[in-house]
Amino acid sequence: MNQATRTRMTFEEYLAYDDETDKHYEFERGELVEMPPESPLNSRIARFLFAVLLTVFSEDLICHKDTEIAVSGTQVQARLPDLMLLSEELADILNSSGRGTITLEMPPPDLIVEVVSPGSTNENRDYRFKRSEYAARGVLEYWVINPDENKITVFTLVNGFYEEAVYTGEKVIQSRFEVLRLTAEQVLKRKR
Repeated sequence: MNQATRTRMTFEEYLAYDDETDKHYEFERGELVEMPPESPLNSRIARFLFAVLLTVFSEDLICHKDTEIAVSGTQVQARLPDLMLLSEELADILNSSGRGTITLEMPPPDLIVEVVSPGSTNENRDYRFKRSEYAARGVLEYWVINPDENKITVFTLVNGFYEEAVYTGEKVIQSRFEVLRLTAEQVLKRKR
């Protein structure tokens, strides 16, 4: 990932920022971090889960790489998850806002899914940093899908902390969403 800016911005400046391009950014420690284009594998996995969620949930409740979430660490930051499932309340609030940003004042999404980029050296972002950020935001369920390691890690929020369960092969994923009770193999078979 390339740093897009070198001068620090406030979160309010970030929300007002527009470079008039189609680039996607995450906002970390006061700086814009340009997100590279997704790998075809990541996109296939995220689209598959989007399609599965569509069998039960309205399209208005599902965000696919188009909505960011504000999180707090040493300062407010913004993450751009691969997939999110919103509550009805959050969808209504977000639809009445002028930007696809879930701010700290809004309720958290019900589910966040991140797909680790193949060959990624930034696994700490998904397993460590985002884990603590999403837990602090109160996201009840967070998935990290790692195609390189053929595993899916599901973090479930219990008393403010995530409990972790790892799924591989034909083991059925335990999710609070019945429609997502798939095997790891069903999700990961998008690999070619």
